[in-house]
Amino acid sequence: MKLKVIGTGSQGNAYLLENEEEALLIECGVNIQEIKKAVDFNISKISGCIVTHEHGDHAKSINEVMAAGINTYATAGTFRKSAQAVKSHRQKVISQKGQFKIGNFQVISFPTIHDVEEPCGFLIYHQECGVTLFLTDTVYSGFTFKGLNNIIIEANYDTEIINEKLSSRKFLRDRIYNSHMSLETCKEFLEANDLSQVNNIVLIHLSDSNSHEENFAKNVKKVTGKNVMAAVNGMNINFNKTPF
Repeated sequence: MKLKVIGTGSQGNAYLLENEEEALLIECGVNIQEIKKAVDFNISKISGCIVTHEHGDHAKSINEVMAAGINTYATAGTFRKSAQAVKSHRQKVISQKGQFKIGNFQVISFPTIHDVEEPCGFLIYHQECGVTLFLTDTVYSGFTFKGLNNIIIEANYDTEIINEKLSSRKFLRDRIYNSHMSLETCKEFLEANDLSQVNNIVLIHLSDSNSHEENFAKNVKKVTGKNVMAAVNGMNINFNKTPF
């Protein structure tokens, strides 16, 4: 199993968990052509798409994804609030606390804390990659998890950087504070969880101006002792259950 980063950050988020036979699309906040390119235009390989919330950098292509024949799973609030969302039989409404299956992927949704109606994170199980946590666009998580094998997690900003750069833009600074996960909170969350079986930690949704990729990865690696990478567009990562 591989994790393919199609897009990450405020310009658009989309990720693929993929093996030779099938793929799970996580978020669709990029142009549909970028998604098609990521699977060599074999769109039927995508078993389904899961979306955390309605903001454009996560759900930009939700209509095009469904029009391409891909079942798309999101909360009722996400579908309702997505810009010009078109009703389709490909819409699969899920609960913020739910469990469902997409091909050979088993998914559990759980609520997160963001400035939207019904945001959620996901626990994703596949026999090849084990249990993968996907957590983004949340101030913090009220949940802890056991048995994780891979983690994809937001580390949006550094508090010192944002305080310095946005000292005169209090509204924007406070909006980020109240809707995204800081590096500090990310580290605290990881320390609170069982990381004994974790192979990879992938940092996503880093702010273009309020973060530093290399330093963030070093910080998290120091705290966790794990293989840590800051996601960049086009990155491919081995995401097997075991590191070998």
